[in-house]
Amino acid sequence: MKNNLDDNKPIFLQIKEQLEDSIINNDIKAGERVPSTNEFAAFYKINPATAAKGINELVTEEILYKRRGVGMFVTNNAKEILIEKRKKTFFEHYILPLKEEAKKLNISEADLMNMMKGEQV
Repeated sequence: MKNNLDDNKPIFLQIKEQLEDSIINNDIKAGERVPSTNEFAAFYKINPATAAKGINELVTEEILYKRRGVGMFVTNNAKEILIEKRKKTFFEHYILPLKEEAKKLNISEADLMNMMKGEQV
């Protein structure tokens, strides 16, 4: 777990993203238990309901599943789901605006590709 939370983003989202990053980076693997809402609450000194909100979103997205009386665990296809979601977000937030700006500046696709390879045009 990260030591600090950022004041610029809702805490439940930070907990959700932290778990997502841990799954993508293989710090937490399929079938492994994730920290409980109480563990997050104690570590960050927050309300357990706040931690639960982030965790419950991951359950809704089929990233985590609950084993009654034992805790929350990572689903078998969680990493693939997260990577696909992140690829889509990356495309929408970075690639589309990049292409739009390149179009405004009359940068050809070839020049754009060269720029992405670190070559000056």
